[in-house]
Amino acid sequence: MSMTGRTGPETLTFGGQIAPEEVAALAARGVRAIICNRPDGEEPGQPPFAAIAAEAARHRIATCHIPVRPGAETEDDARAFAAALREMPGPVFAFCRSGGRARKLAAMAAQRPDGTERTPS
Repeated sequence: MSMTGRTGPETLTFGGQIAPEEVAALAARGVRAIICNRPDGEEPGQPPFAAIAAEAARHRIATCHIPVRPGAETEDDARAFAAALREMPGPVFAFCRSGGRARKLAAMAAQRPDGTERTPS
């Protein structure tokens, strides 16, 4: 799990695939929401989003699943990412396999005129 790529005053971080047992560490770091940009079953052995969401719920962390295939990010995906950032409490941790899709969606969302800037929570 990586917590690099901070945007704004530590309100959005990115990383690679997490396992359910890593959610407690995110909670300890103050993360209040998780966005998963990885489709279930993308890779053998990948934990399903439902397992991560269940563990997140135990730690009172909000979750959102916006599955995106590598290299296939769309404006609809960016719109959904922007909406998640507006609606979820921060700080937010967004992940995919390596963090690249999550970063790209965040950049696409930031270019949108519908207000995607996060403010400190």
